Amino acid sequence: MTEKYIIKQLSIFSENKAGKLAAIAKIFLDTGVSIQAFNIAEANNFGVVRAIVDKPEIAFNEFAKQNYALQYTDVLAIKMKDVPGGLYEVANLLGGLGINIEYAYAFRSGEYGALIVKVTNPREAASKIVEAGIELLPAKDYNF
Repeated sequence: MTEKYIIKQLSIFSENKAGKLAAIAKIFLDTGVSIQAFNIAEANNFGVVRAIVDKPEIAFNEFAKQNYALQYTDVLAIKMKDVPGGLYEVANLLGGLGINIEYAYAFRSGEYGALIVKVTNPREAASKIVEAGIELLPAKDYNF
């Protein structure tokens, strides 16, 4: 039941240099892969581009072919009210359920926000979240 909420995020590792993001974006363009959400993090002169895309397998294969270090990461998308306090409400509920957020990023989709979260055990977390009545967004909305 919870498997339908597991979103495949690409984590692409790249040198933190001018033009690298453009090179990564060009690969998405050339493969016809649409970016649904992304985040960039920096660590020790390297960048990690975390991307949720509509065709993760196509993107993964092309990045691997071009010798990028990358991996899939299972994440969840939690529907969040797009109002002051929306993040607090979700974070407070997850904390109350004993779910630790390793990292998160958000985006807005229409009338609501979505919080993408990386948690230690996404399947177990998804079960707890659904049981608590918090709305998770299905993976099919992002990974077609």
